[in-house]
Amino acid sequence: MATTASEITDIIKAQIKSFEGQSESADVGTVVEIGDGIARIHGLAGCMASELLDFGNDVFGLAFNLEEETVSAIILGDYTGIEEGGEVRTTGRIVEAAVGDALIGRVVDPLGRPLDGKGPIDSKENRAVDVVAPGVITRQNVDTPVQTGIKIIDALTPIGRGQRQLILGDRQTGKTAVAIDTIINQKGKDLICIYVAVGQKESSVAKIVATLEEHGALEHTIVVVAGASSPATLQYLAPFGGCAMGEFFRDAGKDALVVYDDLSKHAWAYRQVSLLTRRPPGREAYPGDVFYLHSRLLERAARLNADNGGGSLTALPIIETQANDVSAYIPTNVISITDGQIYLETDLFNQGIRPAMNSGLSVSRVGGDAQTKAMKAVVRSLKSDLAQFRELAAFAQFGSDLDKATQQQLRRGERVVEVMKQPQYQPLSLVQEVVIIYAATNGFLDDIPTLRVKDFERDLYRYLETQHRDLADKIGKDKKFDKDIEQQVRSMIEEFKKINSYTEAAKA
Repeated sequence: MATTASEITDIIKAQIKSFEGQSESADVGTVVEIGDGIARIHGLAGCMASELLDFGNDVFGLAFNLEEETVSAIILGDYTGIEEGGEVRTTGRIVEAAVGDALIGRVVDPLGRPLDGKGPIDSKENRAVDVVAPGVITRQNVDTPVQTGIKIIDALTPIGRGQRQLILGDRQTGKTAVAIDTIINQKGKDLICIYVAVGQKESSVAKIVATLEEHGALEHTIVVVAGASSPATLQYLAPFGGCAMGEFFRDAGKDALVVYDDLSKHAWAYRQVSLLTRRPPGREAYPGDVFYLHSRLLERAARLNADNGGGSLTALPIIETQANDVSAYIPTNVISITDGQIYLETDLFNQGIRPAMNSGLSVSRVGGDAQTKAMKAVVRSLKSDLAQFRELAAFAQFGSDLDKATQQQLRRGERVVEVMKQPQYQPLSLVQEVVIIYAATNGFLDDIPTLRVKDFERDLYRYLETQHRDLADKIGKDKKFDKDIEQQVRSMIEEFKKINSYTEAAKA
């Protein structure tokens, strides 16, 4: 049966009557200048700082400078399609990154978009990349260790959950290696890692991802990449995006670790963006707020108290120095923000001492609070042994006749330095670290030739695992080193030395 014209008219009138239009307000502006990834826009009077701006065709920008007549925006992605006179709209949203469990095991850009070709990421939540750090009242003391698996770091500059520990040194001194070893050592533990690569070569990042995959560490890691070929705008956002991903786990009551590799390149990207947006330059052409840039990022690392979930976010920022100059602008800024630093020295690296940590200039301001009782018990004399050895070694170069006590100190120091060397990608368990440091500081290695110390160490671990498994399990479980355990460890080492001889005569 055909519908009549009057019926059609009635249907349309009824729909018009019941129609409820939703009003949507958006500031609309016009691009007056575009170039080098920066757009100057006229007409966005109600724009917020760090607001996401829509340029159309799925291109977005970040409101960076709010001026009297114009807004300077940094484009997130390809800006070649934007033309002068084009329309720009405010979105009412601050720049956000995807967060959540779905990102674990993936390689993403600073906003959480996939870069690894493994398909889309089903992320249920987004977070603003730049937020205010937790206040003092919501925090608690740092008292739980992050085991790096690197002997010299866990012994002398321990890192606690919620701490910010700087790794600095010249290029090619093993800064990234320390961070990657720490991530690998968290395999099977309750610590989620975020590795943020800022301005790194894509080939270097690919190698790091392959290394993490090979050692089974990608299963608990998110890799955030803003490589050397990425725009400076994305390099500037990368650490903030990585931090937001870590904060998701922290606020959920879990523990997370974020590595910023490195903040020198981050400062360069920020300087580039700031100069392009015509912000006045200060010292070394950095803008005046470059200290605030890093302090507001690193302050977000915190250990929350039980009322706020008890989660933690630990930060390992990396800084590259030029010619070992730790008193340069950016290094001193970040040293003053962090809770300690691990200083890697070129001379030590070239001598084959790796990790090349200078134990005199490296410090942890959290100190023994972030160490287990077992580690605290065995490292009491370690720092002084190393310091005295350095002084005596310099003095011994000029004198031939040394008394017995000095010779003994030099012999002990040589063995301790040898023990502290560690190959890359081979982090150790707490038990292994405690046993070998106890052996070194209590003179069990003094009669072993320096060249055979590594053989002794390898075989001792094997002997501990096979013949004294109960002792290893007890130290690992209780994390204590009382007199009873010390006696058992001493007996075990003496027993091992009787079975295996490492003197030159035995070698021959």
